[in-house]
Amino acid sequence: MPDSQPNILLIHTEHHRGDCLGCEGHPVLLTPTMDNIARQGVRFSRFYSACPTCISARRSILRGQSPQTHGMVGYADGLEWGGVPTLPGVLRDNGYQTYHIGRSLHQHPARKCHGFEWMEQNEDYHEWLHDHSPTHGINDWFGGGVCNNDWTVHPWHLDEGLHMTNWTVERALRFMARRDPSRPFFLSLGFIAAHPPFQPPAFYFERYLRTGVPEPWIGDWASPPVPGEEDRDDYPSTHRIDLPSEALLSMRAAFYGLLNHVDDQLRRLINPVHGLRHRRDTIIILTSDHGEMLGDHYRFRKSVAYEGSARVPFLLSAPPRFGVDPGGVVDAPATHADIMPTLLDMLGLPVPDTVDGLSLYPLMRGEPAQKWRDALHIEHAPHHQSLTDGREKYIWWPGTGTEHLFDLTTDPHELHDLAADASAASRVAAWRERLIERLRDRPEGFVRDGQLVPGRPYGAMIPAEG
Repeated sequence: MPDSQPNILLIHTEHHRGDCLGCEGHPVLLTPTMDNIARQGVRFSRFYSACPTCISARRSILRGQSPQTHGMVGYADGLEWGGVPTLPGVLRDNGYQTYHIGRSLHQHPARKCHGFEWMEQNEDYHEWLHDHSPTHGINDWFGGGVCNNDWTVHPWHLDEGLHMTNWTVERALRFMARRDPSRPFFLSLGFIAAHPPFQPPAFYFERYLRTGVPEPWIGDWASPPVPGEEDRDDYPSTHRIDLPSEALLSMRAAFYGLLNHVDDQLRRLINPVHGLRHRRDTIIILTSDHGEMLGDHYRFRKSVAYEGSARVPFLLSAPPRFGVDPGGVVDAPATHADIMPTLLDMLGLPVPDTVDGLSLYPLMRGEPAQKWRDALHIEHAPHHQSLTDGREKYIWWPGTGTEHLFDLTTDPHELHDLAADASAASRVAAWRERLIERLRDRPEGFVRDGQLVPGRPYGAMIPAEG
C-alpha cells in the first residue's frame, strides 16, 4: 500500500432525493454541512440508483457492480452472497481499519461483515435504546405511532439524544477517539433518515411547518389514484397518494426535518475543532441508496425511475493532493457501482476484475470523459426498465408497455412526457432500440423478434443461466 493513504468517510443516508440539498438550490431545506462537502469538493448532478431500492443499491456499493451484474434488480431480502471482493475487504487487505456504524448495509445474515472488521448497526441501536428508555427498544422506536413505510408523521417522542441519528454520530465520534492511529480508517456511516417513520425531533418538524415546503411536482401526464385504488393497498404505506393538504404538508415538513437533523448531527463529526481532526487527510463521500417520491406525480416511496426516486446525492471532497477542483459539478451519469473503483483508483490500488463500475476520479479532476457510458440502465422489478444519459430519460413499463420520454435539460422535474408528442417519435424510437439492445439477451424474455414484449412477469433476481 502506498505511504500516507488518506482516511475515508463514506456517509450514506436513506430515501435522500438528489434535489434535497442546499447546494442543489432547494428553496427551504438547510444542509450547510453537506453543502460544505460539495464546496470543498465535487458534486455529481446526475448520480442515480440503478435499482432504486435499499438492498440492491447497497450490494452495488459493496461489490462495485451494477444490479444487472450482481443480479438483484428488485427488492429481495434474506439472500446471502459471498465469494466476491468487496470495497471494505480490499481496503482491509491493504492496511485500512474498516468499520461500519448505523443503518445496516442489508447484508444477510445481518452480522456478515463482508470485509468490515467490526460493525455497530440497527439491532445494536435498539439494544442501546432498550437500556436508555422505559420499554423495549423496537417498541420505543415506533412509540410515536408511525411506522417504517408510512406517510404519517409524529415528532420524535423521546429525548432527542435517544434518536438513532444522534446515536449514529455519537458512535462515530467514539470510534474516532478509539481507532487504531497507526492505520488509515475506512468508516461507513449509515443514517436511517430520511426513511420513514417520519419522526424528526420537534424543533426540525416545526421549522419546516413554519417556513413552508414546496408543493410536489405533478406532471401533465400524471393522474391521482382512482377511488378504491388505495383500498387495495395498506393506505398509510401505499405507493400512490393524493393526500389531504394537512397530511401532505406534514409529510414533507417531517422529511426535510429529518435531513436537516442529519446535517446538524454531521457537523458534530465534520468540524475542525472537536470532530474529524484529520479533515485534510480524509476523503469524504456522501450519497444515498435511493430517493423518495414525496408526493411527486401522486407517488410515494421509491422503486420508480422518476427523478424523486432514482436520483440521489453524490458529493466527494478529498485532500488537496488529489487535485479535485473545489466546487466542481459533473453531469456525467454515475451510480453506486462507481464508488468502489473510484476510491481504489484514487488510492492507486488494483480494481478487482469482478467490478464493472467506472472510476469517477478522472471526471473529478476535470479530465474529459473517455469511453464514458452512453446511458445508465435503471430498473426495478416488476415495474420498469429505463435508460438515461443525464440529458434525456426513457422509461418502459413491462407490465403495460407504456413508455415515457423526458427532456431533463429543459424539464428537470419530468412535467411533460414527450412520448405523447408526435414530434418526438423518432427520439422515442431511438431510445427504444437502445433498451432493446440492453435487454436482448436477458433470460426474462423482454425482447422477442427484435421487439419489446410487455406483459411478462419477472422477479427481483435475474434468473441464473442454465
